[in-house]
Amino acid sequence: MKSQFYLTLCFWLFVVLVIQAQNDSTFFKRITSDSSKNQLNLDAVYNRPFLQAGKTPVAVGGYVESKVEYLQTDGVSEGYQFQMQRMTLFVSSSIHRRIKFLSEIEFEEGTKEINIEFASLDVQFNPMFNLRGGILMNPIGAFNQNHDGPKWEFNDRPFSATQMLPATFSNVGMGIWGKYAKKNWIFGYEAYLTNGFDEQIINNTENKTFLPASKLNPNRFEENTNGRPLFTGKIALRNRKFGEIGLSTMQGIYNKFVDDGLILDEKRAVRVWAVDFNTTINKWNTFINGEWAWVAVDVPETFTQQYGNRQSGGFIDIVQPIIKRKIFGFDNAVLNLACRLEYVDWNIGTFKETGDKIGDSIWAFVPALSFRPSAQTVLRLNYRYHAQTDILGNPPALTAGFQLGLASYF
Repeated sequence: MKSQFYLTLCFWLFVVLVIQAQNDSTFFKRITSDSSKNQLNLDAVYNRPFLQAGKTPVAVGGYVESKVEYLQTDGVSEGYQFQMQRMTLFVSSSIHRRIKFLSEIEFEEGTKEINIEFASLDVQFNPMFNLRGGILMNPIGAFNQNHDGPKWEFNDRPFSATQMLPATFSNVGMGIWGKYAKKNWIFGYEAYLTNGFDEQIINNTENKTFLPASKLNPNRFEENTNGRPLFTGKIALRNRKFGEIGLSTMQGIYNKFVDDGLILDEKRAVRVWAVDFNTTINKWNTFINGEWAWVAVDVPETFTQQYGNRQSGGFIDIVQPIIKRKIFGFDNAVLNLACRLEYVDWNIGTFKETGDKIGDSIWAFVPALSFRPSAQTVLRLNYRYHAQTDILGNPPALTAGFQLGLASYF
């Protein structure tokens, strides 16, 4: 019922806009994203193409992603799989030149999941001091903020961002952010207090420490499990010639330790640290982008060793344009070669009884060929190869195959 309501609402909004557009050929105005080198990852929510209706203060936009894949794991395949990964809608409004509203609603896997990923009000007092409140995108690493499908050359999101960190992760909260630019340098910061994780990070169907499980909590936008806020903070520094580096952290208490004055447990913390970077080698126009994160969770001693106290993982993408010219009638088309390397260890440490290394890790190698008829649309051909090791360190399960996908802003 919920998905039908949203789809019906979007349909009638579209009908109204089309009827109005037929009466006024100048009704729609395309607002392009700012691609200047003054942008940081924290600007990703603003750095999107929008379509404005006439002189109204409201602008809309979005993107779509779909793919077909054929993968085999240890020689066994489920055949060709067609997937509608997601359709995302943006709505923004300039209430005042210093007051802006932005939102992002995501429909995943054919409305199997409908999420409000971002819906916040920004009030600007000074470039270095802006107040933000609502449903916030926790700025841990770079991908959680800058995750729009058409910006990437790969059909799948990184393992470290989605299977270790809980991207895309957002919570209700409030905080401040700002930017300062001088000559070739740009500095930015963010600091938010939000609702946080719950005990699903250790009580879940994955049977391991798994931060993304907290996204399944249907009440996380309504209440905080233990009344203690989650702090997320980030600082970023960009040089217009050399690129950007960001340092971020996310820390809080995840368990319900008291109920009506009765102490249930000691306070148990979850702490995350991340570093992200991106740069362009101007001589070859090679773009390099990546992040690495570390997770520490206070797991109760009564849990078995398959629930890790420490995790780490990350990825690096290398994108090399090889052709940039008119192709198939597209004036500024680009053909890219790309490669992604990624790794996640969900359980760092050794078994107490034997001293052997605990397994539960994955690494992947993903070469790619992408065609961009325009900057906002990409056709992606990926070959995915990854090896996943179980907790006992048995020979890894090998998965390999091809993925062909499309992604575009609209």
